[in-house]
Amino acid sequence: MGIYLSSPKTDKFSEDGENDKLRYGLSSMQGWRANMEDAHAAILDLDDNTSFLGVYDGHGGKVVSKFCAKYLHQQVLSDEAYAAGDVGTSLQKAFFRMDEMMQGQRGWRELAILGDKINKFSGMIEGFIWSPRSGDSANKPDAWAFEEGPHSDFPGPNCGSTACVAVIRNKQLVVANAGDSRCVISRKGQAYNLSRDHKPDLEAEKERILKAGGFIHAGRINGSLNLARAIGDMEFKQNKFLSSEKQIVTASPDVNTVELCDDDDFLVLACDGIWDCMSSQQLVDFIHEQMNNETKLSVVCENVLDRCLAPNTAGGEGCDNMTMILVQFKKPFQSNEPAPSETELTPEPSQGKPSHDEPSSSN
Repeated sequence: MGIYLSSPKTDKFSEDGENDKLRYGLSSMQGWRANMEDAHAAILDLDDNTSFLGVYDGHGGKVVSKFCAKYLHQQVLSDEAYAAGDVGTSLQKAFFRMDEMMQGQRGWRELAILGDKINKFSGMIEGFIWSPRSGDSANKPDAWAFEEGPHSDFPGPNCGSTACVAVIRNKQLVVANAGDSRCVISRKGQAYNLSRDHKPDLEAEKERILKAGGFIHAGRINGSLNLARAIGDMEFKQNKFLSSEKQIVTASPDVNTVELCDDDDFLVLACDGIWDCMSSQQLVDFIHEQMNNETKLSVVCENVLDRCLAPNTAGGEGCDNMTMILVQFKKPFQSNEPAPSETELTPEPSQGKPSHDEPSSSN
């Protein structure tokens, strides 16, 4: 049986929400995996005119994805760059801040609070998934005061998580991504990748990994991790002579800003359990098909998960945890702010297999 169950867990956590600017549906499913390590956040009203949505795909344990789902949007909201209108910088700082916050006595305690059992591989306590939503006290920033204790020198968890988040403010969409979860927008039915999958064999990632003293074997960093960027994974971030951006694995996100328009159909954020099975365009086409007959967005997401679930574990694809958030914009777009400069979108190439081509990025 290995890392897979003898039969898949197909129960789903699903929800819907809306405000005067957008509506969303989401669904997550454990599937064939022995544990559920995905987490997500859907905060309709981060402030009066801003929504935050994020998917987090954990590996080696679930506490880092849960920690990000609980705290990353708080850090965005409390950053001075956010207050000054610079969403992209606040996102970048929040990704790095997750690594800092998970260290020391306070980090150990918070990770323990999120869980209920010790994972023998990560050495961390784990438990159920965390998925904050609008109105939760999780929106309130925490000063994160230093704590003394027996784990004051805790370097942070060796398990980790991807993070792919979208911040929507009036006509502005800002996407930040570290790892291989993905954000895609459908514009007039065409799929445009707003993030890139950070795999070790990408030239820029490979160069950083090797310079930091790591190696790549069979597409994995030091023979183990198949991601080049992630939050957590502190064993790959211990070179005291290098900045956080230059470690073997970095939490540094690509940040992409686009201006929304009336041609935009919907936005999708999903973990790689979806993208392993469908290309960006295939998923966009499938969603359009589904939306001809189904108005509840969480049900569309559930249908995608069922479509991707493998009948058995022989092939590997369709056997992962799956999480997806689908966002539909209410039109026409109105804004009292000057429109940001728009990133030129490059459509995903037409092909039968999932694409890992890089989109253009504003950062």
